[in-house]
Amino acid sequence: MPKFSFSQISQDQWFYRFSISLFLLGQVMMRILRGKIHRGNVLEQMAIVGWGSLFAVLLINSFTGVLFTVQMCRELEQLGANSLVGGAFALGYCRELTPILVASLIVGEVSSAFAAEIGEMQVTEQLDALYMLQTDPVNYLVVPRVVACCIMLPVLTMIAMSFGLVGGVLSGVQFYGLSAIDFLNDLRATLAPADLLNILLKSFVFGAIAAITGCGWGLTTTGGAKGVSKSTKAAVVNGWLFVFAANFVLTLLLY
Repeated sequence: MPKFSFSQISQDQWFYRFSISLFLLGQVMMRILRGKIHRGNVLEQMAIVGWGSLFAVLLINSFTGVLFTVQMCRELEQLGANSLVGGAFALGYCRELTPILVASLIVGEVSSAFAAEIGEMQVTEQLDALYMLQTDPVNYLVVPRVVACCIMLPVLTMIAMSFGLVGGVLSGVQFYGLSAIDFLNDLRATLAPADLLNILLKSFVFGAIAAITGCGWGLTTTGGAKGVSKSTKAAVVNGWLFVFAANFVLTLLLY
């Protein structure tokens, strides 16, 4: 009799859920192209994703902007190149750190909530009730969440970058005597308009990943309350994995 391997079972389950998530992404894209969008649900999810996450996003990015500037000033001051802090901030914080940081926060907060909510509906057979009411769960539950995340992630990223920039400028002026005008001029000279478009594109992709991962892992939940807990945790971990992998690919393609 062949031996059972729990690691193999887990691996097979991961590939199954990953495949379902990819299939779900295709279904969502088809429905969006056909205009099958519950606008009321989209607005509700936009409020959850945007307003519900705004405080944490702003607070963490403000502190991150301060810390990034302090670290750059310490290193560049030793080289006598404090005038380059703005350019380093543009390349490091604005172009790379802000999109990935905001996406990580959204995955931790929103994807987990999606997985828990939809997973609970799955194990309590509420999704079957939707089918009996002739309501497609993908149209009603998944599409609004994907659309909301794809809209709100770029918005949150721009707001977060602005607050991080304010924190960076204030810390540079206060602690290292930098000129705010020189800082901003160097940043503007380094950060091209195409970079802003790339930042928005990254955020859009990260939003889709966050929503699809949470919904995909929620829809494939089994095993009652314990299964919901596992799906929630797995959605966060895999969401981070997919976001960082996508960031690597997009960075190679865009820059």
